[in-house]
Amino acid sequence: MRFLSCLLAVVSYSLLTNTFAVAAPKNERPNIIIILVDDMGFSDIGCYGGEIETPNLDALADNGLRFTQFYNSGRCCPTRASLLTGLQPHQVGIGHMTESPNKPLGFEGPYQGYLNEECVTIAQVLKSTGYHTLMTGKWHLGYADKNNWPLQRGFDRFYGGISGAFNYFKPGGDRGITEGNTAVPTPEDWYATDAFTDKGIEYIKEATATDDNPFLLYLAYNSPHWPLNAKWADYLKYRGKYTNGWQAIADARFEKQKQIGLFDDTVKSAPLQAPNWGDLSDGERDRLDAVQAAYAGCIDNIDQNIGKLVAYLKKSGELDNTLIFFLSDNGACQEGGILGQGDEKMVKNPPLETVAGVRQGLAWANASNTPFRLFKHFVHEGGACTPMIAHWPAGIPQKRNGGFTRQHAYLPDFMATCIALSGAEYPANIPEPAGKSLLPALVSARKPVHREPIYWEHEGNAAMRDGNLKLVREYEKPWELYDISRDRTELNDLAKIDNVTVESMVNKWESWATDIGVAFPKRFNMYQFLREKQNREKSGAK
Repeated sequence: MRFLSCLLAVVSYSLLTNTFAVAAPKNERPNIIIILVDDMGFSDIGCYGGEIETPNLDALADNGLRFTQFYNSGRCCPTRASLLTGLQPHQVGIGHMTESPNKPLGFEGPYQGYLNEECVTIAQVLKSTGYHTLMTGKWHLGYADKNNWPLQRGFDRFYGGISGAFNYFKPGGDRGITEGNTAVPTPEDWYATDAFTDKGIEYIKEATATDDNPFLLYLAYNSPHWPLNAKWADYLKYRGKYTNGWQAIADARFEKQKQIGLFDDTVKSAPLQAPNWGDLSDGERDRLDAVQAAYAGCIDNIDQNIGKLVAYLKKSGELDNTLIFFLSDNGACQEGGILGQGDEKMVKNPPLETVAGVRQGLAWANASNTPFRLFKHFVHEGGACTPMIAHWPAGIPQKRNGGFTRQHAYLPDFMATCIALSGAEYPANIPEPAGKSLLPALVSARKPVHREPIYWEHEGNAAMRDGNLKLVREYEKPWELYDISRDRTELNDLAKIDNVTVESMVNKWESWATDIGVAFPKRFNMYQFLREKQNREKSGAK
């Protein structure tokens, strides 16, 4: 209660002064754990409507808060860049994607593909105040130059993958596992989700044995990104549960979402972009049940590991004053064609040392993002609105446990929140953080996090949120306008009847985009750039 009183004082002060430079005394500062999963949909876990068994995440939600309008950046590495730096991804050099292993882009700027020197990470900021800074999992913020690796960007300890996707059972090639700055082998019984959790616990033990300073753990699972390398037992648990198809799953999830109070009866679920399940052959439906069972098994295993982590925190006496955030880097992933890839044979005997394997596909991904439109890559709600849980017994008022936080917020808010909690000073010689502290939203359901507009752009897909209004578009398609307070699933486009508001918001978005170096109206695409570069090099060699 003493820390909660201190937190309330901090929040009250900050609301009056619009700053969070004040924090709790050093010995009362919380540990901070940010758990980021990869390519998980809005409705997959139990406490957001899913049928996948996630009792440990559900328990965190029951004893904490669920955000209903928290936004990521719509794609893996831009999300990681924004979360860790408190800036827009374009400001830090990852406006589209991180450079692929051994494929440097060869230029500098908003789309260079690795973190620039005009930013600091949360780890660097917290480290300056005595925090132990720990990371396990997927980095994906720069590969070629070790100056862009975790230890050189503020983390004391790191174990995980420097590149993007990698195999859960046996990573290989240029997508292997690193500890510190050194490539390390993986044992025969290695499994990524387990290993990242176990190593995270090991690092926490080391840190807490050293002194009484708090720790930051950034636990960035690569699961459930493709390849969907589910353990066989986790897969079998869900085999046969998806034989009724994606529409039945989406309908059941939406009904549960209303029952638990996530949405009210005024919300309508967006239509699925998927074939009619009944039009598919028996064999194809069986294969698709296997694909989704593999996806569910990966998420179930994440939950098992979060249970392991929470059990350790509780046993060690660290749980009460540890602020845990759980979120996804983007919506579920359609990068496997409409009907996904792989089958049960591929689950049982997965290819190793490769990222080939089972992929969820567009139809199942759309159901995973129930009740929203679209998926990864896009900044409509299905691509950029993530489930997010906050759990902090010493800091969140008990009366709020199990409730919802409906204020809209986004990734840059993590930096401001960490500054508020740690009392750190942000460097004056780099761009100011783009976010606001989330602390008011943890204490009160009424205080907005953002009164100012917030913005997104990825791959030409763009959006702006100003209060309840959301301006959004797909690349090379017209701008759309929605009142999110009345139209949560973006079904009633107001653009044609309110062109004055659209024009005003577009002008603001274009001004923002120009300021931070967004490529528009023609987008920049790293993969297209690399293909064209390769073609030029081949032509020049002839």
